[in-house]
Amino acid sequence: MLINLTDVFTSEGKDRRESLIYEPDIFSYMGNDYKILDKSPADMIFSNVGTGKVLIKGSIKLVLEVPCDRCLQMIEQPLDVKFEQEVFSPEADQQMYDQDEQDFMLGYELDTEAFLNSEILVNMPVKILCKPDCKGICKQCGHNLNEGECGCDTFVPDPRMAAIKDIFNADKEV
Repeated sequence: MLINLTDVFTSEGKDRRESLIYEPDIFSYMGNDYKILDKSPADMIFSNVGTGKVLIKGSIKLVLEVPCDRCLQMIEQPLDVKFEQEVFSPEADQQMYDQDEQDFMLGYELDTEAFLNSEILVNMPVKILCKPDCKGICKQCGHNLNEGECGCDTFVPDPRMAAIKDIFNADKEV
């Protein structure tokens, strides 16, 4: 959805409030698509903060269905995204901004979906866990260790002793 911000860019001190529906039902993150289970309207305030500058403030709440980073079980991840960002008009001094940073601005129009996607992306948690003490999966058989032990041999020899082990295995004298 495109919103024309010409009136805000051209009127000193002007504020404009909008409540927008975030259209997508799927969010792409790190090459994967995640289902959006619940979303609130995006409340946005556009404020003129100088010649050719508009400050966008707002928030949106989402619930995504994502896998746990350790056990891969699908969980509901709530996101409370708050944002505050300045955008510049096409006539603004070129030194004020880098055009690549404003790929959601098309002239005087704001592509709200691209803007909100970038803000959600910035606010995604680095590590998503089903619970803080998630045990993950077995490295050998893939069993979810939160459901119980799998019985696989988990002994890992000390790598510092590997050279000594090789000596004994080769029947060499010490």
